[in-house]
Amino acid sequence: MNRTLLLAITLGVVSLTSLPQLSAQATSWKQVPIPPLPTFHPQQPKRIELANGMVIFLQEDHELPLIDGTARIRGGSVNEPRDKTGLVDIYTEVWRTGGTKSQTGDQLDDFLEVRAAKVETGAASPDSTSINFSCLKGDLDDVFKVFVDLMQHPEFRADKIDIAQKGEYDGISRRNDEPSGIASRESAKLAYGADNPYARVPEYATVGAITRQDLLDWHAKYVHPNNIILGISGDFDVAAMEARLRAAFDSWPKGPAVPPFPKNELTYSSAKPGYYLVTKDDVNQSNIRMVALGVTRDNPDYYAISVFNEAFGGGFSSRLFNDIRTKRALAYYAGGGIEANFGHPGILQVALGTKSESTVEAIQAAREDIDDLATHPITEDEIRRAEDAILNAFIFRLDSPDKILGERMTYEYYGYPPDWLDKYQSEIKKVTAVDVNRVAAKYMHKDQLAVLVVGNAKDFDKPLSSLGPVTDVDITIPPPPAAKEEAKPAVSNPEGKALAAKVAAAMGGLSKLQSIKTMRVSMAESEAGGTPSPVDITLAFPDSMHVEVQTPQGVLTIVANPSLAFMSMAGMGTRSLPPDQKTEMLAQIHHDLVYVAQHADDPALTFSAAGSEKIGDVDAAILDIGGAIPWVRWYIDPKTGYILREKYKGMGQAGPFDGETNLSDWRTADGLTMPYIHKNRQNGQETSVVEFKKIELNPAVDPKLFEKPAEAPKPGQ
Repeated sequence: MNRTLLLAITLGVVSLTSLPQLSAQATSWKQVPIPPLPTFHPQQPKRIELANGMVIFLQEDHELPLIDGTARIRGGSVNEPRDKTGLVDIYTEVWRTGGTKSQTGDQLDDFLEVRAAKVETGAASPDSTSINFSCLKGDLDDVFKVFVDLMQHPEFRADKIDIAQKGEYDGISRRNDEPSGIASRESAKLAYGADNPYARVPEYATVGAITRQDLLDWHAKYVHPNNIILGISGDFDVAAMEARLRAAFDSWPKGPAVPPFPKNELTYSSAKPGYYLVTKDDVNQSNIRMVALGVTRDNPDYYAISVFNEAFGGGFSSRLFNDIRTKRALAYYAGGGIEANFGHPGILQVALGTKSESTVEAIQAAREDIDDLATHPITEDEIRRAEDAILNAFIFRLDSPDKILGERMTYEYYGYPPDWLDKYQSEIKKVTAVDVNRVAAKYMHKDQLAVLVVGNAKDFDKPLSSLGPVTDVDITIPPPPAAKEEAKPAVSNPEGKALAAKVAAAMGGLSKLQSIKTMRVSMAESEAGGTPSPVDITLAFPDSMHVEVQTPQGVLTIVANPSLAFMSMAGMGTRSLPPDQKTEMLAQIHHDLVYVAQHADDPALTFSAAGSEKIGDVDAAILDIGGAIPWVRWYIDPKTGYILREKYKGMGQAGPFDGETNLSDWRTADGLTMPYIHKNRQNGQETSVVEFKKIELNPAVDPKLFEKPAEAPKPGQ
């Protein structure tokens, strides 16, 4: 009790004696003294170079009992052949998933999982690949053995290559789904040139051309000690770790000579200044990129550019953000600057996101802000705020030994001075208003920019052409070669025509078939082993399809005809389908059994008998069909005329596939005989089973069924 009373009296005296001092304190936050940032002297890793050329950096960090390592290897996607773009993506995935000569990738997963460790491979940058590990200090012996084994003895197993390629196909098929992704990809092509390796993207053909031998050859060419920079950080003794690494790598012989760092020998062919449009009619916003070629970090202007970038377009207090978003309320985001990379030029760009109805106004606002740099130069106050932001962020960007190690490895890789990081603070502080406005005048010119817009042009506030000539950018995804190269019968033969006629007769006769103008099928579709989902399909021959799928989230509607293709769901809006998916849906209509059989006597289609093949107990006759429709092959029971199986080429979410459908349970309803069970396979794997429940012939169909629903009123920005 006495101690409590004494404490209260003491606090009261202190409070009273402090009152005069409070009145003398600063009345504005601007008067609060801010101490200078401490001089940056990071803990430097130890550099070791082995006799075989491997460079090693060791960085002790005893905060946690963990050890992490990364090997950065010269050679990346910029080095892959143009006709095999995507090679490094496949290589870096299968390097790990394919395992080693002694253990599969799945076995490695199990081995590492019980130790809460990892060994992973990837692309460190467009000009390098990497392999890294992370583990507890006590597991280093086991995990390091896996790391070395995978680095030196990868197996690249064929099944994992197949999985990786299918993953790439999936990425290709979806690459036009997101407008922001389209804007990034296409603006890089404008800045670097479409054929520049920093802008190239994988295609079905280039990924499909990649073989296991390509992966083996790549590894043999690039993964050598004199091509590797290895960095290890964590809870270890440097001397002991050096001894371990020498024991593991000293005897590894040098490989073919490689350049000390990537040479800037590429051709950069930036697009002509002007306006470029990617029309995407399923969006209500525009993604805008105004681009030109940037610089590298060894440019003498780099530090002044860094301060300019922050002041002009680097954050919430930047000119672009304050004007275009805050004052004019024209954009969801606004920013940009002159990008600088280590090994190749960055992209000079201004990036905006705005609603469709303010597209042209937002572009004009950005152009005005660029012009304003000449009439209203960056001020001393703006520069001070920009430098403070850069230096404060710099401390957090490099706040741990492993981050310092990563920076040091980067400088080694690109041939930058070892003290490049140490002098960063002082160089930023030296930048003046004269420097900043000089680089603004030197690099930022609105009339030298290629302006890309990804958006719905019909909703723009003004035509984009009101700003100048517009070049349409085609983002159609080239189809896989197999879809183009599939051999189609050039002409019918008598045996083929006879088989087509037999199928038509078995299905109800040509007259009955040709009387069918519309058809509605109710069915249940289940994925392999899954619960059946109700599906209703309405066809209006020759080229319109409406699909309704019952899902747990509601009814999913998919529509395709020659003029449009979209999917929609209540509460989730409407989205246009990519061109390849539209093509696939139209192909499904033209592969419909009724549609093909209707045209059994149509000279625009070709029917060519091509031998026979055993299907169960039946010696099935093979009929190749093509001409005016995509190729399809029927396997026909020569006695009944029933189709037992069909084969075709298709395009799914994971890319191109070889399709096969086994048909059974033929029934007759309303004069039409059809198979009620369809078992589907893709690339040899069972994918779904479809059971027809009801078939309606010539139902009344409202043409609006095949039209895109009206969009809900757009809310104000």
